[in-house]
Amino acid sequence: MENHGIFVSLPLRSTDLRHPEAKPRQKGVTKRQIPAQNTENFLTPGLPHNEAVPQGGGPPPCHRSSKPGSSPHTSNWDTAEGGSALGQKLHWEAPGVSVDSVSRIIDGVTYPGNIKEKAAAQEQYSAAVERGESAGLVKATGRKTEQFQVSVSVAPAAKITFELVYEELLVRHLGAYELLLKVQPQQLVKHLQMDIYIFEPQGISFLETESTFMTNELAEALTTTQNKTKAHVRFRPMLSQQQKSPEQQQDTVLDGNFIVRYDVDRTVSGGSIQIENGYFVHYFAPEHLATIPKNVIFVIDKSGSMSGRKIQQTREALIKILGDLGPRDQFNLISFSGEATPWKPQLVAASAENVNEAKSYATAIQAQGGTNINDAILMAVQLLERANREELLPPGSVTLIILLTDGDPTVGETNPSEIQKNVQEAIDGQHSLFCLGFGFDVSYAFLEKLALDNGGLARRIYEDSDSALQLQDFYQEVANPLMTSVAFEYPSNTVEAVTQDAFRLFFKGSELVVAGKLRDQSPDVFSAKVRGQLHMENITFVTESRVAEQEEAFWSPRYIFHSFMERLWAYLTIQQLLEQTVSTLDAEKQALEARALNLSLSYSFVTPLTSMVITKPEGQEQSQVAEKPVENENRHRNVHSGHTLFRYHSVGGKASRVSGPPGPLHPPHLPYPPHRTPWRPTPPDVMPRLSATSFLDEHDMDLRIKETTTASPHHAPIQPPSVILPLPGRSVDRLCVDLKRSQGPTNLLSDPGQGIEVTGHYETEKGHFSWIEVTFEKPQLQVRASPEHVVVTRNRRSSAYKWKKTLYSVMPGLKMTMDKAGLLLLSSPDRVTIGLLSWDGPGAGLRLLLRDTDRFSSHINGTLGQFYQDVLWEPLAAADDSKRTLKVQGHDHSATRELKLDYQEGPPGTEISCWSVEL
Repeated sequence: MENHGIFVSLPLRSTDLRHPEAKPRQKGVTKRQIPAQNTENFLTPGLPHNEAVPQGGGPPPCHRSSKPGSSPHTSNWDTAEGGSALGQKLHWEAPGVSVDSVSRIIDGVTYPGNIKEKAAAQEQYSAAVERGESAGLVKATGRKTEQFQVSVSVAPAAKITFELVYEELLVRHLGAYELLLKVQPQQLVKHLQMDIYIFEPQGISFLETESTFMTNELAEALTTTQNKTKAHVRFRPMLSQQQKSPEQQQDTVLDGNFIVRYDVDRTVSGGSIQIENGYFVHYFAPEHLATIPKNVIFVIDKSGSMSGRKIQQTREALIKILGDLGPRDQFNLISFSGEATPWKPQLVAASAENVNEAKSYATAIQAQGGTNINDAILMAVQLLERANREELLPPGSVTLIILLTDGDPTVGETNPSEIQKNVQEAIDGQHSLFCLGFGFDVSYAFLEKLALDNGGLARRIYEDSDSALQLQDFYQEVANPLMTSVAFEYPSNTVEAVTQDAFRLFFKGSELVVAGKLRDQSPDVFSAKVRGQLHMENITFVTESRVAEQEEAFWSPRYIFHSFMERLWAYLTIQQLLEQTVSTLDAEKQALEARALNLSLSYSFVTPLTSMVITKPEGQEQSQVAEKPVENENRHRNVHSGHTLFRYHSVGGKASRVSGPPGPLHPPHLPYPPHRTPWRPTPPDVMPRLSATSFLDEHDMDLRIKETTTASPHHAPIQPPSVILPLPGRSVDRLCVDLKRSQGPTNLLSDPGQGIEVTGHYETEKGHFSWIEVTFEKPQLQVRASPEHVVVTRNRRSSAYKWKKTLYSVMPGLKMTMDKAGLLLLSSPDRVTIGLLSWDGPGAGLRLLLRDTDRFSSHINGTLGQFYQDVLWEPLAAADDSKRTLKVQGHDHSATRELKLDYQEGPPGTEISCWSVEL
């Protein structure tokens, strides 16, 4: 019997997940669900500063039972206080999945919300508006969040508290489950604690955390304990740790995202089945299957509306995607504006020569003209059909069409319904079409129907600095098909109803889920089969689950959120019914919507068909309406995510203890040594208070430097070297290296023993690196730094981080941090520490820093790595003690004693005397 779970207890109000449109559809990638408890401390605006909010004794110990990737119900509190009779607006941010309730607390009495059909809810709301007693709740869609806005009239001196409870279902994306929490209290919080509990009997394969607000001081408040099956992440900062600086004691540094990612151990199997109260959920994500070769055609919009940043980011993403094609893949490109033009007359193999030629073609794509979507997609289908007729498609391969467009059709066939009809008739179920909508000027409903009608999915690409990464990440989701024609089979005498049980494709890193309802007389052992096709063979997986054991486990007192399986079955059924309405005629559409509405009302889900109404008893009538956002309502709206629009006041609360399953949770050994201050001074926002003496001393030192510089006005300012290499245990403790000959990308450091490789491109004319790339073998991680930003790629997932924005990420065997001074550190207890610095001083640009270089192995090599092999310094020349000869691996290098600017401690740098070598 398998029993999975993750539970979050937190006082933090905003949890952030993907936009509802971004959820995978035909792939069957599954989201997860888990309940909430009373949070240990609620953020409750409106109370006196730092006043505690008693919450009672709290719930009994519980086990969060659900599948990997689950996340909680969570309670989000906000309070409106009336200083006048004017209305106020309160905002929540929450994922676009399932809102359980929006309750209102007045004078200690809770008035829960009720789910109603949307028209009926609107009628009640409108009547209340006419009486002048009402308030409306409007929900807007953001990139990863939905913002719930409550407008409410509050009488003078009155106070109303709103509570939002929701179920958040996570998707397994590129091999990991991700829980993203927004931490934005906007004030200091006396008692703040966040706990995340994970229980995975299959075993936790990896667990990592990331934060965009964590400082080294705050990191002391973050603890992670983990064993094979359990993990507990706790964040409990003291008031002093939350302060921005001693000078800004009332301002909090807590303002950003906290992310937990993890996955479970998997095998080639039929997945796991969980059963409770007459319902089951079947999770399927086999590992170690071979990737099926694919034939992919990229259909790229190059109309005039794509000009500027869009086409630039599209070219950048396309070049990267082309480089990721597999050696057994075939591909082609079609660019279109008023007309569609293929790159090649037929599909070609993804050889190095063809890929390089395609990259050159992509680089030259220019945006101009109209938008002929119909002809472009039909041309892609014709290329695939011709290749199939001529038997040019490898046996057992899959065929994909990936469309990227930013607008509506304006040339050729412009009727969306006709285009959808033409495309569906042409594809005829033989290929999968994926549609990417760039920005908000495109009709997403049009693209969604195109994709769903043809075995694919639609995704919005948001106009942002990371748009290219969004495109690359989407491609990674579909880059590795593992199975086709996947079908789940259950005994007909055992199962009464199931959600979608047939899927065209299963991709690496994703997961398929089927939920169902058992008949009254179910057998002792519930069996299931999963059939599908691998590259060149059929395969059948078989799995079993003992019903009595499952029922007993899920009715255990440790598992207090009962009916999870039933609610997940209802949720998936509703989502799939709504998806079917996209591709059906009006008569059938009405029947599907009626079924979805009935389920939404029965299980109290806020969907596009329902709204939630909050009322007081008669005579005290006041109403609010919560609605599910509709994509088209936001089509021409510039939507921003990640910003909470209300103020927090005081916070506090009585902690409710929540524990996981029985058994000890052994804390691991501390993975990192105590923090040591790196090469730079502490940034101003975390500077300790200085005594008058120390301040004057530091000021005097600055004056001396200025005087020295001023005394030599005719000399060029001292410049930093290309790289400063610390040489521990040598007669010379550091070496300044100047790179004078640029030869394109260079292997700077490569150490197989450490599993580290550093490459870069140094521009001699500018005197700095245009990019530096650090690659780790374990964990598999790539960090590519450019003057604009840092891109981190992990498990095929890429994330962009701007310089001088706080970052704190802990993953197995590696810690990655960035501070507001622009210093990115990659450290590990037994590895060399690598630093990347966005340097603003003389010779501004990227700089490389090294620490703990005594940890390099004897296999170190590279342009810089050679200096950590056998190095021999010749004696000083008698005539000139400013020159020496340095022997490195049999080669002589002339070293000169020079004044250089040490960039390692941050701008403006420190003047040092250093032995300098030119390469």
